[in-house]
Amino acid sequence: MAEAVYFWNLRASRKAPFEAKVKRMLKLAGLGAELRSGDLTAVKLHFGEGGGTGHVRPLQLGPLLAFIRKCGARPFLTDTNTLYVGQRGESVSHSLQAAAHGFDPNVLGAPVIIADGLKSGNERAIACPGRHFDVAYLGGDIVDADMLVTVSHFKGHELAGFGGAIKNVGMGCATRRGKMQQHCGLGPSVKPDHCAGCGQCVEVCSHGALSLDPSGKISIDRDKCAGCAACFLVCRTGGLEVDWRVDVTTFLERMAEYAAAALLTRPRRTFHLSFVQQVSPGCACMGFSDAPICPDLGLLASWDPVALDQACLDLVNQAQPLHPSALPAGIAPGEDKFEAIHGHVRGRYLLEYAQSLGLGSREYALQPV
Repeated sequence: MAEAVYFWNLRASRKAPFEAKVKRMLKLAGLGAELRSGDLTAVKLHFGEGGGTGHVRPLQLGPLLAFIRKCGARPFLTDTNTLYVGQRGESVSHSLQAAAHGFDPNVLGAPVIIADGLKSGNERAIACPGRHFDVAYLGGDIVDADMLVTVSHFKGHELAGFGGAIKNVGMGCATRRGKMQQHCGLGPSVKPDHCAGCGQCVEVCSHGALSLDPSGKISIDRDKCAGCAACFLVCRTGGLEVDWRVDVTTFLERMAEYAAAALLTRPRRTFHLSFVQQVSPGCACMGFSDAPICPDLGLLASWDPVALDQACLDLVNQAQPLHPSALPAGIAPGEDKFEAIHGHVRGRYLLEYAQSLGLGSREYALQPV
């Protein structure tokens, strides 16, 4: 049976502005029937990296947050800390980055709460389906939330082909340890030539896996490393780095399994929205936003993340390509735009594998709003 995906093509009027259209979409999808008075409702999104402009804007969230509050629920905006050291690597910097991009609780009526805590220690080990993990490590405040709503910016991604609802949940709900598992699972890559010999990573390693060798450079005992990623947070010289190299198929499977752990174990359904606007070729974590590869197409919503991502992907691929952009010359509507840019990734496999895990269905029916 085809899953319902609600679609607004962004056409608006004086009588039907943005706020009215979003409210109508949420009513048609039945979000109000799922929300209960007093529900602490996690709204999972990406607050944007400094230098990027493609993330979902605070004012675009306004109608959703107002709808949640009108139902008697209490929304909060959330994400988890990044694996790499940057503007969102721990909760202080992460919260300041959210504030810099305008996510102000006094304006939106919803506070920013980083779900995995100050240094990503607030995690829950959740049973994980699939072939790669027994458990997934997820942000504690997302797991503990009464209701989960995800808001994604649909775009390209260097490792996944594209990023939408599944990536927002699978990677975005994972703690640093969980992100490490998905990307490599083997702990840090050691770069002794870049090590300053400060020993801070040795101090924070609770598993005794790190030590300084006789020359004062870092070394690692792989048998002791738990892949918690705490060491990345304190290394400022590049002596410890993420080894991003992993078979693409394996990476996609791991991310889908994390998404399944995050969603299939929840006592209630999760609602998903995706903005297909300013569709950039790369991830929002890059710190810049390249020219869009297609026109702005719409806002989509569904209770099924697989159907939602499939619908977004189909709309992007059917759309007229834009130039100048990262797209090669000569690409026609109907061809896979993300595979044309990231030729080493077959992003559709993420949807195929997610469907096999029971995360959703690739068959969908667009319901115009």
